Amino acid sequence: MYTALRLQRKLKRGEAGIVLVEPQPYMTYQPFLPEAAAGSISPRHVVVPLRRVLRGCRIVVGEVRGVDHDKRVASVVTPATEEEGGGALEIPYDHLVLAPGAVSRTLPVPGLAEYGIGFRNVEEAIGLRNHVLEQLDIASSTRDAEVREAALTFVFVGGGYAGVEALGELENMARYATRYYPDIVPEDMKWVLVEAAGRILPEVGEALGTYAIRELRGRNVDVRLETRLVSCEHRIATLSDGDRLPTRTLVWTAGVKPAPVLAATGLPLTASGRLRTEATLRVAGAEAAWAAGDAAAVPDLTADEPGTWCAPNAQHALRQARVLADNIVAELRGRPLAEYRHRHAGSVASLGLHEGVARVYGRTFKGYPAWLLHRLYHLGRVPTVNRKARVLAEWILSGLFKREIVSLGSLEHPGTGRGSAAGTGRAPDAP
Repeated sequence: MYTALRLQRKLKRGEAGIVLVEPQPYMTYQPFLPEAAAGSISPRHVVVPLRRVLRGCRIVVGEVRGVDHDKRVASVVTPATEEEGGGALEIPYDHLVLAPGAVSRTLPVPGLAEYGIGFRNVEEAIGLRNHVLEQLDIASSTRDAEVREAALTFVFVGGGYAGVEALGELENMARYATRYYPDIVPEDMKWVLVEAAGRILPEVGEALGTYAIRELRGRNVDVRLETRLVSCEHRIATLSDGDRLPTRTLVWTAGVKPAPVLAATGLPLTASGRLRTEATLRVAGAEAAWAAGDAAAVPDLTADEPGTWCAPNAQHALRQARVLADNIVAELRGRPLAEYRHRHAGSVASLGLHEGVARVYGRTFKGYPAWLLHRLYHLGRVPTVNRKARVLAEWILSGLFKREIVSLGSLEHPGTGRGSAAGTGRAPDAP
């Protein structure tokens, strides 16, 4: 989206056409997913509608299934082609930009496909919020001690940004919600963070990672380091340390991998499946093919050791998008290309309301100052003034009024109520 937005601004009228293919008609600002799950931000303000932002582009809602770069053609499956039962839509191009990002990396853990909950998009974030609140309802209404224990046990696998921030925000939300459940106290809940490595949040450094562990444990979060999930069959999380945790909530955030579509492009890939690119963001050995973000292995020209790739994170992706767009314009106009060069500014992470860790330009921050930096940084990075204003307004309102703790689980299956009413001849229950 950022590449198309910059091209839209840089290109002259009639100089080129821009086509953006994306399965969803919006871009998700993923750093805000934990706050959306906790109810601090409305879900619709975590996404940016592409048609509103990219008015000078043609938006195709569909999925790229293959690329023939020799013929300069991309095969795209759209909802219309699927409904009509026809073949893929063939879209010709002169220049190809590949930025499909990454997908969740899953392992062959028994039961994971059936019971694991992802945390990569806004639908999963809102579904997880509803699920957590529903578990409080179940625990409050059941007389079965085993069901209650499983409902109040929440297991998160993966100690990176996604896992730690999601756990921190949701634990904070659930702890607040218990004040409205007379028979549940925060100490009844069991929150478990499982990490295979010896520390969490490696991006912020060892000292801040240790501080984050101490803060989470101070909130009664069970942090298991050097521990793996062995199985989660029958709603029982079995860990490599031998512990067995009955749970109805298992959130999988244990890393990502490049989007599978890259393997269908015929372009050169690294051993990890990312596109091998030059410092100009052009795919190595391929004319008129470009890549950025999580899908691209871009040489890090600021690293002390040669052969180092830029980390697959949002900080690099947003800056690469601008250089990539400028280089496409330069290529069209016969000008020299620029190399991507950016020294890491730092990392910020939230541990829940008013808690965080941050490392910015070598300086470290903890607690409230770090949490405030986290919010200010991402407020500055979320695209469009419209979204910035709406997010800021919601933060102000959430500080003035109480949290919303309602679960809208029926939104995930909206047809259930209508079908039930139609089948029984009774009117749906009143709200």
